[in-house]
Amino acid sequence: MNEKKVIVLVGDGMADYPISSLGGKTVLEVAQTPNMDRIAREGIAGLVRTVPEGMSPGSDTANLSIFGYNPREYYTGRAPLEALNMGIELSKNDVAFRLNIVTIRNGIMDDFSAHHIESEFGKEIIQMLASRIVEKEIEFYAGVSYRNIMVWRNFPFAEIPKSVPPHDIQGKGIAQFLPSGDGSERLVDIMERAKEIIKNLENIADLKKKFKGDPTAIWLWGGGKKPQIQALQDRFGLRGYTISAVDLIHGIGRAAGLEPLRVKGATGYLDTNYEGKADAVLKALANANFVLCHVESPDESGHEGNLAHKLTAVEDFDARLVGKVLDGLEKLDDWSLLVLPDHPTPISLRTHTGDPVPFAVLQKKNGRFIANEGKSADGFDEKSASKTGVFIERGHELIELLLR
Repeated sequence: MNEKKVIVLVGDGMADYPISSLGGKTVLEVAQTPNMDRIAREGIAGLVRTVPEGMSPGSDTANLSIFGYNPREYYTGRAPLEALNMGIELSKNDVAFRLNIVTIRNGIMDDFSAHHIESEFGKEIIQMLASRIVEKEIEFYAGVSYRNIMVWRNFPFAEIPKSVPPHDIQGKGIAQFLPSGDGSERLVDIMERAKEIIKNLENIADLKKKFKGDPTAIWLWGGGKKPQIQALQDRFGLRGYTISAVDLIHGIGRAAGLEPLRVKGATGYLDTNYEGKADAVLKALANANFVLCHVESPDESGHEGNLAHKLTAVEDFDARLVGKVLDGLEKLDDWSLLVLPDHPTPISLRTHTGDPVPFAVLQKKNGRFIANEGKSADGFDEKSASKTGVFIERGHELIELLLR
């Protein structure tokens, strides 16, 4: 008997609000997405709430739901999930913070990614900070592009400082959004010292000529302690891989007992290697029964407020990933394929929201597609999904639909 395969394809931030320049339609309504439309028409489609009401609408909480974990129970912060994938060991009382390399000018958050700083440039910055800010229990770790980690060992306070993601304050003054609460003074001090270090780097001009990026400061946020998560193998008998350019996704996967697959050319932006990711999905199914593939580019375009880029990102996701995976699955007899955004990243807001998102599932059993029982949609978009009557309030239960 063939083993059932479960495949999840996540287009980060694809969902949106109606846009006047698109005639009051959303990006998903206007974009050419024949493959996701096919899944919605031939399978089951609906809406799912991936971010529990009252919780911060981030990729961390939303993707925990997609992996099958209730964020209210398992979420401890974004940074420890990323640290886990980076091989950073965290003890019980250690706190990891996400360290963005950013561009701040005249007290305004000009760009949360330092204009998509290249990883090599970012590594130079992090190494310099580690050599100049030598403090007991403070450690710096270089990640990918602007995404890095700072660890505060033996965190002495009961509550972790509150912080705001820098992508939530694009174009805004930073003063009112600085970390607050116990321990925040130290975080703000490190941020101030880092700004001076970057400003006075002797080779900063040469680095800017050699690499993409415009770093002026760092931003600390998303602090948390190591999460305790039961493996998907123990819960559902699922074993497999994550495919992404983002440490967060691999970190959740590692906590869930999955292995990360690295794809050459996976950048987390418009130029990411879609075909390489599709090939990796299909190859991984040879010795696994679960693969989650995540694409960051629609979300990045939403944060930029760049409509043209977001349309391109969604269409590339559909044609170059979803379509290729669908073609490869034709050879297999038993599988469930889920496509969805993790959360909306509306162009008009340039940040995440917690609104329910559309999803679509296509299933095949014993070589035959499973009937949709009247729960199909006309296409893959917010409006069409809302008309099916299918609404999953608790997003972490969506994985059970794939297994039925």
